[in-house]
Amino acid sequence: MNSRRRPLAFYLLAAFFGLYVLFLYGPTITIAVLSFQGPNGGLTFPMNGWSLHWFANLFQPQMVGDFGGSVERSLALGLMVMTATVVISLAAGLAYRKRFRGDAALFYVTVASLVVPSILISLGIGLMFSALDIDPAWYSSALGAQLTWTLPFGLLIMFAVFARFDPSYEEAARDLGASAAQSFCHVVLPLIAPSVIGVALFGFTLSYDEFARTMLTAGSENTLPLEIYGMTTNITTPVLYALGTLTTAFSLVVIIGCIFGVTWLQRRQNGKPDIARG
Repeated sequence: MNSRRRPLAFYLLAAFFGLYVLFLYGPTITIAVLSFQGPNGGLTFPMNGWSLHWFANLFQPQMVGDFGGSVERSLALGLMVMTATVVISLAAGLAYRKRFRGDAALFYVTVASLVVPSILISLGIGLMFSALDIDPAWYSSALGAQLTWTLPFGLLIMFAVFARFDPSYEEAARDLGASAAQSFCHVVLPLIAPSVIGVALFGFTLSYDEFARTMLTAGSENTLPLEIYGMTTNITTPVLYALGTLTTAFSLVVIIGCIFGVTWLQRRQNGKPDIARG
């Protein structure tokens, strides 16, 4: 009986995994293919020739939308969120290595934003700025809204890192005469650098494609996700697919760059040749 059940379970699992991959990557692949439509191509199959026409058209002035400005704002906002997430998460991870009064309450208050619907947080921050007679903007209210999304993840990662960190390395450095700052810069930080890079990547990518928490807090200037959403109701050419393909490629380049950075750091710590030297 077991010999008959195992093949059936295997095929069911394989079918489920195949559907998962199809739903995960199918839309992205479809958009990437359609972005190479010919000059007379449309938004659907069949393809009407192959060309890079819509990629070139993307960098020309559009009748609607502000593609260049939205990309600049998203990159700037992503870098701001990434920096704040890394600094605050790292500081909190160091602080939580020792117990202090109210540490549990502070932790639960911080991660509580993960269970609140994103649109409600966006609405609440927008209403708060309106009540204070402050105009919402991508660099102020949207920054705060996105930090409620990225900080909990950064904190959880750093807590897990320091929970496994061996303090004997720091003690050895202090015994050799290193100050607290020297011990952190030359011992602790190099050891946890891959995790810090992971937090930075997490913060940037979550910010770069965040829509719900930015929708009501970005003010009059759209970020890239908001601009794409607006373009879907106005642009009826494959230029929208070209935009999606480029943004996906950019995200992959960032992820691959971070992976190579982490690999290089790990090889350096292990005394092996770095990637550049093979």
